[in-house]
Amino acid sequence: MGQVSAGTNGVHLIESFLEMMSAERGAVQNTIVAYRADLEGYLSFVGALGYDALKVQRSQIMAYLVYLESEGLSGASAARRLSCVRQFHRFLCAENLRDDDPTRIVQSPKLARNLPKVLSIGEVDALFLAAELAMNNANTPAMKKRTRLLYVMLELLYATGMRVSELICLPRAAVMRDAHFLTTQGKGGRERIVPLTDRARDAVMSLAQDVEPGGFLFPAKGKTGHVTRQVFARMLKDLALAANILPNRVSPHVLRHAFASHLLAGGADLRVVQTLLGHADISTTQIYTHVLDERLSRLVQSHHPLSEKE
Repeated sequence: MGQVSAGTNGVHLIESFLEMMSAERGAVQNTIVAYRADLEGYLSFVGALGYDALKVQRSQIMAYLVYLESEGLSGASAARRLSCVRQFHRFLCAENLRDDDPTRIVQSPKLARNLPKVLSIGEVDALFLAAELAMNNANTPAMKKRTRLLYVMLELLYATGMRVSELICLPRAAVMRDAHFLTTQGKGGRERIVPLTDRARDAVMSLAQDVEPGGFLFPAKGKTGHVTRQVFARMLKDLALAANILPNRVSPHVLRHAFASHLLAGGADLRVVQTLLGHADISTTQIYTHVLDERLSRLVQSHHPLSEKE
């Protein structure tokens, strides 16, 4: 495909849309770069068909999706591009540049359902037992410090479901008063307050009292001044071995998934989990709906008067 031509229906419309995304929605630079590339490709395609952003209709958008499939794009990648195009056309309508939205009745490409890897509650318990055993068996100051750090990080990750990038760079100041809550900064600089379980609170308080007030909660030597995600990931792999769990099944992100899945399985509302995870869009949290499906099925089997019970 060629480059998008300049003019009323070309480059400056994309730039106006991206300015709005940055100013009003706080889109980060990586998102802006991806959206620009997606929209340039889209307008180049419809331009080759003789249409521009203000004249394109549903049939040209459907042709664009067929083109993406012919190029070998996965359903997820095509859906992401269509999402960008949808937002662009909604922007054009909001700016009164178009009266209609040609994407309104276009269905997203079907996605293969890639369920997140999740540990069972028993496996998470095994990780905690291994972490506690390591702390109890530590026989040097360095080992005591390392095993204690790992235990607290494990407690926080499973208790809050925060991203590993949020966890490793937590400042000491993030611990609020009696540590019933933490403040963390997620994607796009969005700050949120995260509640702590009693166990996580006790673990954090035991560590925080020995940390410099203006420093990181998980300090380390090196450029960053805190434990890196690579070091933490390796520590978790070692812990998995000690807990008799395959190391490739354990990672910081898997523990985040476990947090969300176990909450939903226990009866938590999807919107609550969305807030706790810091997802800007509920659609991101909906990867866990398989957990809700299983729970609803169990409820029907247990409580419906006509269900077959042993």
